[in-house]
Amino acid sequence: MSRFQLAAVPRLSRSTVDRREPARTDPARLAKLWASGRVVLVDRKGRTPVNADMTELSTRPTAGDLPPEATLLGELDGVGYWALVTDEELTEGLASPDRSWGLWSGATSADGEQWHDLRTTGALLSDTAAGLFTTAVALAGWHARAAFCANCGSPVERVNAGWATHCTGCGREEYPRTDPAVICLVHDDQGENGASVLLARQPIWPPGRYSVLAGFVEAGESLEMCVAREICEEVGIDVAGIRYLGSQPWPFPRSLMIGFAAVAVDRTAALVPQDGEIEVARWVTRAEVRAALAEDQPDLKLPGGTSIAYQMIKGWAES
Repeated sequence: MSRFQLAAVPRLSRSTVDRREPARTDPARLAKLWASGRVVLVDRKGRTPVNADMTELSTRPTAGDLPPEATLLGELDGVGYWALVTDEELTEGLASPDRSWGLWSGATSADGEQWHDLRTTGALLSDTAAGLFTTAVALAGWHARAAFCANCGSPVERVNAGWATHCTGCGREEYPRTDPAVICLVHDDQGENGASVLLARQPIWPPGRYSVLAGFVEAGESLEMCVAREICEEVGIDVAGIRYLGSQPWPFPRSLMIGFAAVAVDRTAALVPQDGEIEVARWVTRAEVRAALAEDQPDLKLPGGTSIAYQMIKGWAES
């Protein structure tokens, strides 16, 4: 028996465009990419228009001169893909394609076009569309929160096709921030991959929703140290055999989810949910997880397909 891996490439880790840095500082190249480009629109809630079957983005042709607020997402087959934030008026309340969390609804434009959130469409989108949408949301979120210099407080201006800012006061350059976070599937020590997995739920989640444990990396802390600390803090047990599985950007607003597996040192130890963070934690058998993956179970609802947690749980269940 081999150790389990992710069931598939995390859905937001797929990208096909060329996003090499030199193009971002070449005015002639940027002008050409804009002239032949397509625009990914993102509204203030991080939604974009998608086609009827939710597999592709409904991009717009470029027009006029290259606006300073446009962000280059990458190039594919000679076409430049750009992101622009829009304030287009939308009608709220459209049901999302992935209703597993029930937190992010879609909207409809005046011409009937559907706009949806990355969390609810990421698993459905093509590789190219998923990569473009993920990058567009990440950069739009960063610019929305970084309009002023962290050093002197002066306004900043965008440079490098939206991939950096330049302070108008002190000249400081700033680049998009990423917050590393670990996410870990803990199983027992029965065989190579265990017979049960540890799942937990937060108080704010919909009833019956469970997932694996996660937390942000602290200053001066390695990823493995963070895994051990977070699991002990959140459910009160120790783990060993920490190993890397894979990673996925999660731009809500700027995380990188780094997936691990680990083995509980003592399966019989009492689980102690962290007050305010974990409502309940429980051991779940492989048969129970397989049943929840095959059909929605009211007392065991798993993360949606866009999350790396889904690929971790599915990979473990299939092992």
